[in-house]
Amino acid sequence: MTATFLERLQSREILIADGATGTRYQNMGLALGVPPEEWVFDEPSKVVGLHRAFIDAGSDIIITDTFGGTRLRLRDSKYADRAPELNRRAVELAREAADGHPVFIAGSMGPTGALCEPLGDLTYTAAVETFAEQAAALTEGGVALLLLETFFALDEARAAIEGIKQVSTLPLVVSFSYDQGTRTMMGHTPTQVAKALAPLGLAAIGANCGKTLGDMEKIIAEIAALKTGLPIWAKPNAGLPRMVDDVATYDVTPAAMAEYAIRYVQAGAQIVGGCCGSTAEHVAAIARSVKRET
Repeated sequence: MTATFLERLQSREILIADGATGTRYQNMGLALGVPPEEWVFDEPSKVVGLHRAFIDAGSDIIITDTFGGTRLRLRDSKYADRAPELNRRAVELAREAADGHPVFIAGSMGPTGALCEPLGDLTYTAAVETFAEQAAALTEGGVALLLLETFFALDEARAAIEGIKQVSTLPLVVSFSYDQGTRTMMGHTPTQVAKALAPLGLAAIGANCGKTLGDMEKIIAEIAALKTGLPIWAKPNAGLPRMVDDVATYDVTPAAMAEYAIRYVQAGAQIVGGCCGSTAEHVAAIARSVKRET
């Protein structure tokens, strides 16, 4: 019998997550301003191809092309009225790519792009409802876990968790983006985030995106020091982007990502991968180094 995601975590095994989605699609021809999620319907073979590249690179976890798949985030997309269908289809494509490989499919759920009241016009109730709708579709599609990623505001994360808990019992990973170094855009520290969310029944907690590989190491160490008992997720960018002919270019090498991945594990991370700018080559280097060390 194949071990579940939670069983693999409980065994203390180090798991490898995949790399970037949006930035890789841009390198594959996605036009600026086009939501990556539209490729679920418009370019399914490319979606499957990227998943397969990460699987071949050694990923234990692949993440669906649904980061912006809430109805609110898709409101300006041509597929705004097909949000649940889009999420289910994205899972189908990931399952097609897996094709019998022992990988876990994580249902990606990103922020809505709006601020909650009183800073913005997004009500708590509306946030709960939109995340519940997405979580229901991803769960129905057959993901192994749900992933709230690149969050920056505790109020929206709490709403998302509440919505998810209403419709799904799948393991839930929550990952914040500390794009101000070791603070989120809203000023939250890793300690504040972990203390607020760790008691809410999560499977793992951590960070993705952000600024530098060194900042990610500090974030992991700060979360680990809290001893929440939760596995730590770490998925940094391959550096900060610079624009070359309207395409974001990232300069951190696979070797550098691999070196830091070992440091992340030593600092307390159990799940490591890459975010923006991370290619299959980055993931392969991470997998080789981490598996060799552990």
